[in-house]
Amino acid sequence: MRRCVALFALALTLGLVARAPVLAQAPTRVPTIGVLIPGPATAPSAVPSREAFERGLKELGWTPGQTVRVEYRYADGKLERLRDLAQELAGAKIDVLVARSTQAIRVAKEATTTVPIVMSASGLDPVQLGFVASLARPGGNITGLTLLNDELTVKQLELLKEVVPRMSRVAALGSSAVALTPKGRQALDSAARTLGIQLLHVEVRDSVGLDSAFADAVRANANAVLIRADPFVMEANDRRVVTLADKHRLPAVYWMDTYAQLGGLMSYGADLLDVHRRSASYVDRILKGARPADLPIEEPAKFELIVNLKTARTLGLTVPPSVLARANEVIK
Repeated sequence: MRRCVALFALALTLGLVARAPVLAQAPTRVPTIGVLIPGPATAPSAVPSREAFERGLKELGWTPGQTVRVEYRYADGKLERLRDLAQELAGAKIDVLVARSTQAIRVAKEATTTVPIVMSASGLDPVQLGFVASLARPGGNITGLTLLNDELTVKQLELLKEVVPRMSRVAALGSSAVALTPKGRQALDSAARTLGIQLLHVEVRDSVGLDSAFADAVRANANAVLIRADPFVMEANDRRVVTLADKHRLPAVYWMDTYAQLGGLMSYGADLLDVHRRSASYVDRILKGARPADLPIEEPAKFELIVNLKTARTLGLTVPPSVLARANEVIK
């Protein structure tokens, strides 16, 4: 009898030992991040933005493709496609949805009230737009970063006036799908009056209307243009926008550095790569159990002024030393 008991105990022990590796090898669930982007994957900023976000994840201990899965979706500048992609991601059992641009945040909000949404970033005031209850306590399922574009358009206009002191009429071009908030438009109009500038708001419905928009600005005797933040028309056609400004010899200020690198006169705005890198910290905290409702909205920490001297010379402009001294980059 004792021998039977001993044999049974031995068999049980061997069975547990044999099963141990199987238990140890039980797969760990890999979380999935969806990234919703309004522009095309071929945009000049697409790869650097992706690298910046993934660099932020790596700094926090995540390895894309191994410890975390990242699914990118590009809407190619089409609003309806952006909505469809938001619905697709929301229904794909992702753990976090990172939305780049105000429009991406809006359609993500329409698509889900349960999946955590990280703004990377909201171009306009997310409180005014109804995305969050307040910057300090967002509430709901949305948190992240805001770009302060409403405020930055005023600074862009001021910089343009410094470089083109004789300008008296400026056309502000942007997509009708990406309108300034009432507060932002009021601030821009007020700044224009203070600077002695007549501001013309020119709305562009789609890429087909770009040529006519610039032609309208010229017919209205605009002697400079301000290109608003707009992923659907302007950024999706950034090379063409720069070419049209050059064709009509219109000094232009842009909000994104890629324009200046493509030949635009100058750009001023938040350091977008830093914003995308920082958005990874929200993803990290949410994946570790934090609620979006409790994570305060952050503002940009870095801003960039880029001046293209080659374009300035082509336009017959002399950029003041005071502007060059503030520039983060001068393209010669």
